[in-house]
Amino acid sequence: MKKYLKNNNLRAFLYLLPAMMIIGVFQFYPIFKTLAMGFYTKFDYLTNDVYEVGFDNFIYVLTDADFILAMKNTCIFVFFSAPLGIFVALIFAVILNSNIYLKKFFCSVYFMPFVTSTVAVSIVWSWILNMDYGLLNAFLSIFGLAKIAWLTDANMTIPILIALSIWKGLGYKIIIILAGLQSIDEQLYSSARIDGANEYNRLLRITIPLLKPSLIFLSVTSIISAFKIFDEVYVMYGQRPGPLKSGMTIVYYIFDKFYRHWEFANASAAAFILFLVILIFTVLQFIFTFHREKRYKE
Repeated sequence: MKKYLKNNNLRAFLYLLPAMMIIGVFQFYPIFKTLAMGFYTKFDYLTNDVYEVGFDNFIYVLTDADFILAMKNTCIFVFFSAPLGIFVALIFAVILNSNIYLKKFFCSVYFMPFVTSTVAVSIVWSWILNMDYGLLNAFLSIFGLAKIAWLTDANMTIPILIALSIWKGLGYKIIIILAGLQSIDEQLYSSARIDGANEYNRLLRITIPLLKPSLIFLSVTSIISAFKIFDEVYVMYGQRPGPLKSGMTIVYYIFDKFYRHWEFANASAAAFILFLVILIFTVLQFIFTFHREKRYKE
């Protein structure tokens, strides 16, 4: 036994085995099980006996008006929340990196929403946006403005979710970008100043190119996180998908089919479609980045 343990590869495998088992049971098995259940057209969910399989569930989901609406809302949310969140975080990170007064205090304040429960944050936002006693309408009334039905206006649902997403994830993105900024050699900025480059040119020609690894990481994680939005909608809109289903997202659609209608196979098909969408977006990002890096080196 001691002879085998002297093998470094075997020892490394034994160290990794517990983590690999956990990942296999709670990550890979559910993915494959979800894919398999998506093809069940006739089955007994109590005994797990499958009688018929086919593509009916995927056809139903892809032609369902609610799923099409959920895909539309989710894509709009992703398109705006991910890049805007990174852009806003970049601005704050650049400001904080300039050694302003109370820098550590502001970093802590910005990071606090990220570590706060999404449910708690959503409840607070629902209080703030309440039409009758919300703080935002109370502030607007000081200037003589009429009350706005923030949570009952279908046109406001996606913008509110985008604003909440940006605000909550701001601290995490700032920390990641700050770490990248602090790794940039100050001599590069000094040389640029000597050459007459202004702050805008230094940001565009030095900061952003050298922050590319951090920005790519944030773009991938932000898009994945945005596609999975659910808690905010569920809590802020009283367990409903917003007024006129304006907050219907893909994850809410899956939840609705699985827990409320007990359509397990349809929910599994929708979940696997979401998995494929996220996978495609992630792969496309890496391909685009790889080709840009290759062209830059050439």
